[in-house]
Amino acid sequence: MGGKEQVYVDEAFAGNWIAPIGENINQFEKEIESFSDCGHAAALSSGTAAIHLALILLGVKRGDYVICQSLTFCASANPIMYLGAIPIFVDSEPDTWNMCPVALENAIAACMDGTVAKNHPSLMPNNEKQKPKAIIPVHLYGMPAKMEELMDVASKYNIPIVEDAAEAIGSTLNGKACGTFGQYGVYSFNGNKIITSSGGGALVSIEKENIDRAKFLATQARDDAPHYQHSVIGYNYRLSNVSAGIGRGQMEVLPERVKQRRANFEFYKNSFSHLPGISFLHEGEKVYSNYWLTCMLIDPKLTNGIDNDKIRNFLDGLNIESRPIWKPMHLQPVYDSFPYFGTDIAEKIFEFGLCLPSGSSMSEDDRNRVVDAVLSLF
Repeated sequence: MGGKEQVYVDEAFAGNWIAPIGENINQFEKEIESFSDCGHAAALSSGTAAIHLALILLGVKRGDYVICQSLTFCASANPIMYLGAIPIFVDSEPDTWNMCPVALENAIAACMDGTVAKNHPSLMPNNEKQKPKAIIPVHLYGMPAKMEELMDVASKYNIPIVEDAAEAIGSTLNGKACGTFGQYGVYSFNGNKIITSSGGGALVSIEKENIDRAKFLATQARDDAPHYQHSVIGYNYRLSNVSAGIGRGQMEVLPERVKQRRANFEFYKNSFSHLPGISFLHEGEKVYSNYWLTCMLIDPKLTNGIDNDKIRNFLDGLNIESRPIWKPMHLQPVYDSFPYFGTDIAEKIFEFGLCLPSGSSMSEDDRNRVVDAVLSLF
């Protein structure tokens, strides 16, 4: 916590504004808008809810195609299924580990020429040709995707982008905030993110009417009537005023949190740079990453058989938690029957990758303990 969170929470209690309405929500949304220059923001119960609402606003319905990055957490893909739509998974490229523009265009072409339907008759029994309704790229682990190339492909086919920046608030590409390239952007303030409202998320858009509609749907879509009247299906997706108070305090220290995460990355990179077979997910030219998590690849052919699992288990034995890379969606039991376009980049990242301890509160002694453990294993 940064220090001011309790003040804003106390204000919510003192004013008796506990429900999903109040000054903390209003101010939290303004601070998100100001920090990311995103236009307009709706504070919601989760980033997953934000993706769900974005797809609804784009008119996604049962049987529609939605293209999604495969190397991501399941929250990027699950809202597609909520709507009965069909996820089309796309491989990563090796520089950022995010959606590959070439594989994206191949996926779009296959959707439009009927190849997807032909190869997956159980999904599309009518052998239908259709243009995807949306594209969901992800800024994995806070590393900005190649949004300019992805936007070029999306613009070529006039397909809107829902930009999953759940892990990337504070990251920029060419000085532009992640989450502000697509028609919609999504942030997450879940407990494991770089800042948190204990649980929560936000949907952002340059178009005010889009966010106004999202707020309407997020509050059970209650019509403007003296009685409770509903003309469309709504959702209970708004953030509470108490949680928004935590979020306000967190926004005040977000730049410091980014600085701390970037310091973790630099420490690990400098400590392990001499080890053969170790490489890091790192920012390229004109890219600024919040380094939410520091991630590395381990090639056991060059490390005398030491792989990611050996490192993870060894650290675990010392009560140091590290984690595997997200398992690609096209390899997940719940999604392995859905179309996938690309090669094996995402699979290799999952096979050889590892997330190192990256908390903002890590001290130099904490980082030294992790580094000493890994070096002792080598």
